Amino acid sequence: MASTTATFSTKSPAANLQLRKTLRPHLPAGGFRLQSSLLAGGRRISCGLIDPDGGRLVQLVAPEGPKREALRREAAPPGGLPMIKLSRIDLEWVHVLSEGWASPLRGFMREAEFLQTLHFNCLRMPDGSVVNMSVPIVLAIDDVQKRAIEGRDKVSLVDGNNKPVALLKDIEIYKHNKEERIARTWGTTAPGLPYVEEAITNAGKWLIGGDLEVMEPIKYNDGLDKYRLSPADLREEFMKRNADAVFAFQLRNPVHNGHALLMNDTRRHLMEMGYKNPILLLHPLGGYTKADDVPLTWRIKQHEKVLEEGVLDPENTVVAIFPSPMLYAGPTEVQWHAKSRINAGANFYIVGRDPAGMSHPLEKRDLYDADHGKKVLSMAPGLEKLNILPFKVAAYDKMLEKMAFFDPSRPQDFIFISGTKMRNLAKNGENPPEGFMCPGGWKILVEYYNSVAPPEDAKLLQPITV
Repeated sequence: MASTTATFSTKSPAANLQLRKTLRPHLPAGGFRLQSSLLAGGRRISCGLIDPDGGRLVQLVAPEGPKREALRREAAPPGGLPMIKLSRIDLEWVHVLSEGWASPLRGFMREAEFLQTLHFNCLRMPDGSVVNMSVPIVLAIDDVQKRAIEGRDKVSLVDGNNKPVALLKDIEIYKHNKEERIARTWGTTAPGLPYVEEAITNAGKWLIGGDLEVMEPIKYNDGLDKYRLSPADLREEFMKRNADAVFAFQLRNPVHNGHALLMNDTRRHLMEMGYKNPILLLHPLGGYTKADDVPLTWRIKQHEKVLEEGVLDPENTVVAIFPSPMLYAGPTEVQWHAKSRINAGANFYIVGRDPAGMSHPLEKRDLYDADHGKKVLSMAPGLEKLNILPFKVAAYDKMLEKMAFFDPSRPQDFIFISGTKMRNLAKNGENPPEGFMCPGGWKILVEYYNSVAPPEDAKLLQPITV
């Protein structure tokens, strides 16, 4: 397996001008390198909390008081507004929009925003600039709902218990071309794409867009709401900690010591660059995931152990939940993951191999090239102000008996422990090599797989050969 060097890139105004003229990547073709001239005299790169896309963080939750009460009265069933019942994933997108993760978007996409997202992976701002937007954030309705809504300029959005969640105003209804949406987002229309089957296949053939006004902060009451920090919350926390750089790491899996090695090494590199207090945003995805992913509750328990046992330093780590659903759309989706962290104040983003990828649903191969995610991020329009940090390849070093960066000069000394191998060990109650994961974190993983294993008396007996 080839090694990828986790080095850094900065972009001068002249370089950005060159990008617009030539459409070249905003990271050098030869690698992700920090230009030494920028560090002359020990001067660090300008940093801090970068501006959100559009220059202002969108926040769509009504403030407590008369405004919120007026919204509730307007949305209440006797008010006569048409209602749209939100699915679980719809509600997650309302959460995303309400807190400004998709800034400058102010609601579910109207047709112009939808088309720009599908065809350009970005939105054109009134001043002519562009912001990245690679995944459609849309709300589907069926024929019956469309007829009930026609002629109205607003609708009430309700949860599964018919409780009003938000108003959608100045609405626009347009066709939901599912095949085009799927093909352009996933690069295939093969059956078996998890998000497609969950949220698109049976969805209505119309989309409704408009401006959102949300009644109150979205809460799940699952014991994890304290980790659901909005972009505004995170920016406040980073300022409270006097962060002069924020590097974000998204994951939907348990943290092993290879991940921790990478995150700690990234912090060391940033300090060598002149930053005094870089803060890690450990940001597990908290929305919809496919059935075989470890559930969020268990992942958070595992992440807590990683900090408790000192694998990551709580003093310079913020653990928070990213509320977006997971699309498994590879290089298209990883742009969304990066863009949303800009709105939380991150100016560095760690990207791994095959980010947001999955196996092909029909063929025995990966759906996306493992290196395309980081390459796409280096070229994506609207992400120029975000510094992309590619993974170094980490593996278990048998000589050192711990996770280490892969050394191609002695490949025989390294073991690559795949996610499948890790799951099988945990399911069987076996331990991985010492140094692969902190003991407390591994124990949580074993407990999870024990909790979902069928009881002994329910297991099928193996046939006996006679």
